[in-house]
Order: sequence, then structure tokens, then C-alpha cells
Amino acid sequence: MKKPELLCPVGGADTLQAALLGGADAVYFGGTDFNARMNAKNFSRDEIRRAMTKCHDKGVRVYVTLNTLLTDRNLSPALDFAGFLYEAGCDGLILADIGFSSLLNGTFPGLELHGSTQMSGHSVGAAEFLKERGFSRMVLAREMDRENISLLCKESPIETELFVHGAICASASGQCLMSSMIGDRSGNRGECAQPCRLPYNGGKYPLSFRDLCLATHVPELLEIGISSLKIEGRMKSPEYVYTVARTWRTLLDEARPATEKEMARLAGIFSRSGFTDGYFVKDLSASMLGTRTERDKAQSATRRIRFSDSGRTAEPIRVFRKKLVPQAPALPPRKKSRFHRSARFQNAEQIPETDFFHEIYLPLEAFDGKKANGVLLPPVIFPSEETRVRQMLAFARETGARHAMVGNIGHLRLLKEFDFILHGDFRLNITNSFSLGSFPELTDAVISPELNSSQIRDLRGEKSVVVYGRIPVMLLEKDPETNLLCDRKGVKFPVLREGGRFVVYNSVPFYMADKKKLLKEKGIESHHYIFSVESKKEIEKLLSDFKQGKEAEIPVKRIK
Repeated sequence: MKKPELLCPVGGADTLQAALLGGADAVYFGGTDFNARMNAKNFSRDEIRRAMTKCHDKGVRVYVTLNTLLTDRNLSPALDFAGFLYEAGCDGLILADIGFSSLLNGTFPGLELHGSTQMSGHSVGAAEFLKERGFSRMVLAREMDRENISLLCKESPIETELFVHGAICASASGQCLMSSMIGDRSGNRGECAQPCRLPYNGGKYPLSFRDLCLATHVPELLEIGISSLKIEGRMKSPEYVYTVARTWRTLLDEARPATEKEMARLAGIFSRSGFTDGYFVKDLSASMLGTRTERDKAQSATRRIRFSDSGRTAEPIRVFRKKLVPQAPALPPRKKSRFHRSARFQNAEQIPETDFFHEIYLPLEAFDGKKANGVLLPPVIFPSEETRVRQMLAFARETGARHAMVGNIGHLRLLKEFDFILHGDFRLNITNSFSLGSFPELTDAVISPELNSSQIRDLRGEKSVVVYGRIPVMLLEKDPETNLLCDRKGVKFPVLREGGRFVVYNSVPFYMADKKKLLKEKGIESHHYIFSVESKKEIEKLLSDFKQGKEAEIPVKRIK
């Protein structure tokens, strides 16, 4: 049984030392740009060189997080930074942007590419997609349970990496737009304001989870065969990094679960009302919820750790690489987009009698072969769910579905068996021209609603833009046990059940359908509409207003 890599977080020079003394096999950290923890200390270029040398002298591998979504204008500086990291001896890059990875693939020999958890990888199909694009590892979505992790690891063509300790999100990895939509701070760009940690519905915390800890499941993790076990915490203290790393080092070396004393030590250094293993054991109950209490803070503040070396020894890593100067990416030629309108509905009863739309989508489980001609695949399809999804796809295709909306990189493997016209959903997080070009199977794609009008104009390819609708801002595995989240300011977010999960929608819709001339000037020819809580009567009035170019009569959000 091969022992998995112990991968530890590093936010600065002090936590780097803590991780090394704690017994890390590998560390990960970010530079000053393009990483998903922009509020951590992070590393300058000189500090990165010194950190690489220090780690490699101790036989410890170094992965750098370049795991934010990039616009066309970010690509050249990001590529330059990747070139620097290559020369400095970086062992691997953790990436979230599939378009950026296409620029790196083959450019830097020997530099591993790891698919970030932000890529929402939770299936064998996702792992195959990444392998075809030069990746050697996929970081698994944190919402996966033991059964599905095991099924994926058995068939994955590339290495797997799993978060085993630290903070976790309520929303599915890579599928949270809440901070972006309500506060213009994008979690996909390292600026999350953590709205999940705030109270809702009169002081409750239905989105705030306890920290993850799988230390009592070490023998199971070893048996599953995961390649790398990852600790979260690039913004945590050196005491936290050392304590967690040292504990996990001991457990892995001795191939045993944590004792009560060890669990108490881990909770004492940092927890949110204790720990949860709810996702792993599939116990999606209120026991997963927790906040950082004053008692938790006081307990952590009294901990004083005396660092000592774990005694781990390994051969030094020697990396010799020639300096490469990557060329600025040549953007694909700009093409005139075809004009068409598409829309998604929650159920068939919402769909009006109209020829306004070229494509009408329903969730796969709601498709009835009558008014709609397209299906929306569930955003999350775990390996154990694939057989059922295939059956529904076959039924939909036989009863008239012609189009399919792809919302995850793993969907493409499932859809190969069926003759659908494929379109990309906004859930693919497409923010640059190379991302749009990374999916040759797609006729077009709905681009990320996080882009502003200038970024949309830069983007080349067959793109579609949401011009009306409440944007789904969270995708929840755990039931929030409410159909409406009301924040401290009285702002209300509808919660709907879709594809076996729960989707939180924004409090107000995008509304750009009355700006036809402006949209055309910005190169937005193809329009997508999202109908969620609207009734059929309300939708009919909206369409009438759109045709007449009327201003919105309700509070709305607009593309900047």
C-alpha cells in the first residue's frame, strides 16, 4: 500500500518552516498574483526562489497556486509568472483556468499541471478530460463521499488529491458566485468575502460549516489509494500548520486513526465548534454546521507550540532547467457570432407559447418531451449516479431533446454516447478566449457572469451571455432546510432543489434585455435567459417588455 503524499499549506516564510518541521512531503503556496488566497502573506519572486531551494534541499516538493480565473488581459502576465516559476524549479502548478492550461501544456517540460478543486472535478470523466489536456493530477471536489472517492480513484487515469483537514465551503467547489454577485469580490479570483460565514434567517448559520477533519479515517484513506492528502490553511498560523502537519505525519507513518487526545490537540489549535467528516461519511446533517466561537478563539490563543523536527529524511531534489521566455499568447481570430436566444426553465409549466427562443432547456429530471428541446445536466454527477443519468439522457434523447447544456468538464464523457448538439453552461467558468476554445465539442458557451462588458468584448469565439435571470450563486450538497435565505439586511435569496442538490439564486436578476443596441455594440449577439422563480404569466410579461425595449420595473443587476 503506497503511502500518500502529505501536502501542507504555506502562507509565508514562517509557515514554510513550520510545514517542513512538521514533516510535509510537499508544500503549496501562492505568489503575489493569480492565486485564490490573495489575503495570505504570499511570496515575492525572491522569496519564491529561496523557498524552492530550502524545500528541495530537504527533499520536499513545491507546488504553486496559479488557481484563479483569468481574462484575456491576464494571460500574458500569468504566462510570464509561470515561466519564472519553471526556471525557479517549481515542481507543479495548481490551475483553475482550463484556457490558461492550454498555453502551458508542452511549453514547460517537466512542470506538472494539477487541476484545482475549483475545476469541480468529481468524476472519472473529469480526470480523463484533464489528462487529455496535459494534467497529471486532479484535486477532488470536497463534497465527495467515501464511496465515490473510492470509485473515482480506482478508474482515474491521473493522480488524485483530497482535502483532509481545514476549512470547507458550503457551496460546491468552483460553483460559488455569491461573494462576486453581492459584493463584487470574486471567490474565483481569490477575493471571497465569505458570505457563507454570515447569519441568515434571524441569526442562524445554515451555510457555515465546521472545519473538515478526516484524521480518524486514515486507514480508509490509505486503502482507497489517494495520491496526495491535502491540508487547508494558507492563512493560518505557523502553530496551526506545524500541529496539523506533525499529527498527520505521525498518523500516516503509523497507518492508524487519530486518538481522542490527538483530535483534541487538533481542535485546540483551530476549529469551528469542532470538526466534521459529514461529506466523507455522507452524514449531511446539522452536525456539519459550526462557527468560530469566542471559546474556540480563546483556546487557540493559549496554545504555544515548541517546534521540533519530525525526523523525516529524504533525498534532496535537484532541478536544472534552462530559462525559457514564453511568447505572449496569440489570440484566436475574432469571428462574428451567430444571433440566437436560449432559455432555461425550472419546470415545463413556466414555458410560454412562443417562438422567441431557439433553444429551450429543462433540468434533465424534468424533461417531458413536450415544450423543451434541450436538457440541463445536473452540475454534479458523482460516479455512483452515472448509470441513472445515462438512463435519463437516453429517455430525453428518445423523446425529442436535441440540445444539451454542459456544466462540468466530466459531462463530455457521459454525452459521447448520445447524439446531442452540445452547448457550454456558465458553470464551466469561461473567462477568456482560450477557455472558450478549449471545448471544440461545444457549438457555443454561456460565459461567466462575472465578466464585465470590456472583458466580454475581448473574448473571442462563439459566446452567449446571460441577459436576464437570477444567477445561481451557490450549489449545495447539504440541505439548508429553507426555501429562502434572508440576510442581515433583509435581502432574500431563493433556494430551489435541482438535480438532487440545492441551488441558491441571487436576490435580483440580471436585466440587459432592454439594452439591445448597447449589447450589440459590445459584441454580445447571443442571449441566454434564466427563469427560476418566475411564473408563466410573469415570463410572458417579461418577454413582451423585452420585445418593446422597456426598462426594468424591478430592482436588477446589470453587466458593468
